[in-house]
Amino acid sequence: MDRIDSHILQILDGDARISNALLAERVGLSPSACLRRVQAMESRGIIKGYRAILDRAAMGGGFTIFVSVGLSNQSHASAAAFERAVLAAPEVRECHNVTGSIEYLLRVEVADLAAYKNFHANVLGEMPNVNSITSHICLASPKDERA
Repeated sequence: MDRIDSHILQILDGDARISNALLAERVGLSPSACLRRVQAMESRGIIKGYRAILDRAAMGGGFTIFVSVGLSNQSHASAAAFERAVLAAPEVRECHNVTGSIEYLLRVEVADLAAYKNFHANVLGEMPNVNSITSHICLASPKDERA
């Protein structure tokens, strides 16, 4: 990666929907050269994909909870089983394996408190090897660079 690749990534991070022609103009390349660089970064896995960031509150949801999860043991098999269960739970928008007193930090999005209570008891509480669950209800997100 060079300075131009870094500049391309900075622009795409702010606006992934920018046209290739405008992106090329902003970084000082021809459209074909710019497209080749973007495609090369995609094939190398530097650019993993593009997505729409949805406003869950505008869609009638938007209740976000950060959940700390501790497992009963730290074996590879326990972690793999938990991660498979998390992948099958659409309420879990992010799952991070972390260090410290817990093994996982989840970002969960549901419609409301009743929906979270159901998820907590019937989904998360039934996942393999879950030993502890600590919920942190998100009141506001004054900085969120995912959007």
